[in-house]
Formats: sequence, C-alpha cells, structure tokens
Amino acid sequence: MADKKVSIHKSVLKRERQTKRRHARNRGAISAIRTAVKKVETALASKNVDQAKTLFVEASSVLDRAAEKKIIPANRAARKISRLAKRINKSASPPSA
Repeated sequence: MADKKVSIHKSVLKRERQTKRRHARNRGAISAIRTAVKKVETALASKNVDQAKTLFVEASSVLDRAAEKKIIPANRAARKISRLAKRINKSASPPSA
C-alpha cells in the first residue's frame, strides 16, 4: 500500500492538473520574493544604502504583488516590507553619539 489510491474521475484529474500548474507558478513567485529580499540584504551587508533603497522599492513591489495574488499572506508581506524598511532606515541614519 505504498501508493495512495486516487479515483479516476474527470474532476479529480482536472484538479490535479490545476494544482500542478498553480504550484509551479507559486514556486516561481516565491523564488522571486526570496531573490528580491536577498538582494536588499546583500546591499545592506555591504553598507551600500543607496543601492539598498532602490532594491527595496523592487522588493516591496514583488512582495505586494504576491500578497495581492494570495501567494503569501498579506500580513507576511507587510511584515517583511516593514522589517526591511526598518533596517534600511537604521543603516541610513548616522550613529548617534
């Protein structure tokens, strides 16, 4: 009993096809999110605040689009954007004495 038995109804087969397509599309979007966020973090790590700010605009756009399409929850997108913005603002401001 290694295999799960799947009924061979037309609707079940169609649902499987739809799920595979959605999964592939969502994986691509999640990959784009990770890449965009990582680019901002890399720019911050190399103390390049100006580049981080421009990359942040891109990353927040990617996150917002993913949330709008229900690929990730809206609160998760907002949280990631907020935390990135906080880090950028902290890096941009000169250290206080």
